[in-house]
Amino acid sequence: MSEEFLKINDLVVEYSSGGQIVQAVNGVNLTVQKGKTLGLVGETGAGKTTIAKTILRILPMPPAKIKQGEIFLDGEDLLKLPEKEMMKVRGNKIAMIFQDPMTALNPTMTVGDQISEVVLQHNDYSKQQAQERTIEMLELVGIASVRYMDYPHQFSGGMKQRVVIAMALACNPELILADEPTTALDVTIQAQVLDMMRELREKFNTSMILITHDLGVVAETCDDVAVIYAGEIVEYGTREHIFRNPQHPYTLGLFGSLPKLDDDSKRLSPIHGLPPDPTNLPDGCKFGPRCPDCKGECSSKNQVMTEIEPGHFVRCCKFVKGGV
Repeated sequence: MSEEFLKINDLVVEYSSGGQIVQAVNGVNLTVQKGKTLGLVGETGAGKTTIAKTILRILPMPPAKIKQGEIFLDGEDLLKLPEKEMMKVRGNKIAMIFQDPMTALNPTMTVGDQISEVVLQHNDYSKQQAQERTIEMLELVGIASVRYMDYPHQFSGGMKQRVVIAMALACNPELILADEPTTALDVTIQAQVLDMMRELREKFNTSMILITHDLGVVAETCDDVAVIYAGEIVEYGTREHIFRNPQHPYTLGLFGSLPKLDDDSKRLSPIHGLPPDPTNLPDGCKFGPRCPDCKGECSSKNQVMTEIEPGHFVRCCKFVKGGV
């Protein structure tokens, strides 16, 4: 059995905006095993990035507010740690690869100095040792050491993303929060970066939460998968559960939106409609208004996670005893 490393219990996060309450995360429960990768999959606005930022405690507060929940890392509740102690966790135990490198990098500092700053913050290194470690990390992500003194504006979008990845991996963190880490990279570099992250995980027994829209990346990288819709996990299981036996209508819709080489269909089967307004979520099943299998009881019943096979959970009333 793998060691339970990260555990999230009943997490609820809200934002206040223009006098309205945005229900971003609604009662999420997650577990990440030591050395394993969990994939968070869902449409834009589902709450994936909010979950990651809550783990790292970097949400803007206000407007964000953690209404309830617990986040245990190695048995310690991160939400109860003093800020001084949390500073030691960020970058050292937990590192985040941000989706947008333009806003993650400081335009007034060279990329080398930015990575060295992280190394010096969490290690008893001299400046020379920090510089050597920085050059090692830059070369690891395919950037020549001569670019140590270059500024972010001198790099392309894909190169900036590599710098952000190097910065996150510099201290060999125990948990990596990767928010669409390969979005700005071409296919060849994307494969190289994913291989590098996989090697790091195997070498240092690193855990990872991978946020992505790319189901192909999930199939290649993740051990477990959580499908998220409107701030809730609607299906959760191993990679084999989700890819070989998807059950929730939303998960089926995501797979139906993908082209298949062995399918002669002339059109894809997209999910009709749009995600619900997070300031006015529907009663009952949040996916009900878009669900092709929706029945009357779906809008009146609170949906619960039901284990349909060992380790495979679905939030749909058709799997509940006496459901539709």
